[in-house]
Amino acid sequence: MTRTISEVGYWSGLAAFTATVGYVLVQILQVAGVLRFPLDAILIYGTSLCIVIPFLLEMLSLHYLTPTDKQFWTHASLIFTIIYALFVTANYVVQLATVIPAKLSGTAEVLAVLDQTPHSLFWDYDAIGYIAMGLATLVAVPALSCTGFEGRVRMSFIAHALATPLISIVYFYPTYSQTLLFLGFPWAVTAPLFMVLLAIMLRRRQDASAATMS
Repeated sequence: MTRTISEVGYWSGLAAFTATVGYVLVQILQVAGVLRFPLDAILIYGTSLCIVIPFLLEMLSLHYLTPTDKQFWTHASLIFTIIYALFVTANYVVQLATVIPAKLSGTAEVLAVLDQTPHSLFWDYDAIGYIAMGLATLVAVPALSCTGFEGRVRMSFIAHALATPLISIVYFYPTYSQTLLFLGFPWAVTAPLFMVLLAIMLRRRQDASAATMS
């Protein structure tokens, strides 16, 4: 069973990493003016939605592959991960299935309250989701060793937690601008980094467990 959990965590982590890198690339292309509506919106929300399930499974795997005496911290992390998943999934599904089609059909005004624009309802949903992701990495730190490869994973979790206040400013600063968006750029590095390092660590934990049993 440990091997199965490790494999699920590893491949889910790689999938979450890939989707996150995809989102970052699409965001850069949008800011650069290479991608325009509706393709930019579809790809941004689509790649973001693809992060959710793999990341949830990766953090679930971390919980089950963590020693019992440290599982309080991974359990707390899993709770914040679920908060992230609920809020961002609600947002992205609404944008992809309702808002974008309404804009394309010319009926967007009727659904304006659902559109993710700065300081709107679903903008706040997005903010809550990614703040929860940051908190998920923060509370998981005590469950990770300070030495070896796991120490690097621990540092990546800390780095991502430290990037979270920056994206909070981007979301909640009274006046939004593209210049302000660059303040959140560290997130584009720390998010895929901790996901891929965690995926590798989960596979290593399985290997270590197998070596101990043999």
